[in-house]
Amino acid sequence: MVLRTSLFTLLLGLLMHLSTPVYGQDAAQSEQKERLAKLQAELVARQQVLQNSKASADELEGVLKQSELEIAKVAKALSNTKQSLERVEKEQNALQKEQATLKSAIRQQQSLLASQLKSAFMAGHYDYAKMLFYQDDAKSFERVITYYKYVAKARQKEIETFRDNVARLETVNEELVEKAEALAQLKDEQENQRAILLTRQNDRKATLKKLNKTIASESQKIASLKANEKALVDAIEKARIAAERAAREATITLDGLAKLKGQLDAPVKGRIRKLFGNRRQGQVRWKGIVIDGAEGDPVNSIAPGKVLYADWLRGFGLVSIVDHGDGYMSVYGHNQALLKQAGDEVRRGERIALVGRSGGQEFPNLYFEIRHKGKAINPTAFLN
Repeated sequence: MVLRTSLFTLLLGLLMHLSTPVYGQDAAQSEQKERLAKLQAELVARQQVLQNSKASADELEGVLKQSELEIAKVAKALSNTKQSLERVEKEQNALQKEQATLKSAIRQQQSLLASQLKSAFMAGHYDYAKMLFYQDDAKSFERVITYYKYVAKARQKEIETFRDNVARLETVNEELVEKAEALAQLKDEQENQRAILLTRQNDRKATLKKLNKTIASESQKIASLKANEKALVDAIEKARIAAERAAREATITLDGLAKLKGQLDAPVKGRIRKLFGNRRQGQVRWKGIVIDGAEGDPVNSIAPGKVLYADWLRGFGLVSIVDHGDGYMSVYGHNQALLKQAGDEVRRGERIALVGRSGGQEFPNLYFEIRHKGKAINPTAFLN
């Protein structure tokens, strides 16, 4: 009777853990909306000042730089939130599968234990004292006793397994509550980050429009492109000197790109829109290629290397320069955000940035160069 009572208590307790609770919303939404409204007001005021002033191209470049750096922070945070969401959703799916498996196992154990209890009750008419004192066959009596010991042991094992499964189910249910709350918070955070990103992108668009009006003539555009190119060349030269110094102190060996010619994956998936060597403006030619991409898509390092430069550059926006050894460097520009900092080591195919439109681009793309000992070479020759 004690066995049946304890079992029924367990079964009753189980019913309390087989339903899924409903979760509330995060109370921080109102605070996020207030912050967004304040940001929008600040940016409207900034654009009004620019509209009423006679800002020079250099001043507007400074405003554009600040705007794109602010966008980069939000975009990076948004990318991290997306990865966290994917991780938590994966963990939640695994817990839900385990929950379903546990529920199924518990129901089967319920049925088995109920059957065993019924069998024990039906066999309860045996009088062990009578069997002991009036046994006709000692061997038969011994077999019966052995059988009952075996059945009792098996039943006890099933009950222990049942208890373990119920306890684990309770833990899984609690973990699912935590995951659901984490998902709700991450989704609210993602929605807020997207709203801030859109606000900052609109601010950048207005600044870029004014900058393009300021640099209107052909001669001004060519002069601006040459200034931009000089800024990139200077950054690459500093990176090259840093690479030579780092190579002497390096603990890892970088073998360059010569042996990988024609074997490398493109840093982003997309159509090549501008080709190396083509005329860009006047006598200015493309020193790299432009690959169309979707905003926020990953930009991957083409080969193992070390990040030498990760910062904003006039005309090229957020730029990463990666040293691959033996005088080879790859350059990635127009990024929305940089995921690696100077000094970071990267693997082939590792994410180093996000596709964007920084540096005054109207459409999201990646500007990509390969340089050998400071000289620009055709990057398509290295891609498969």
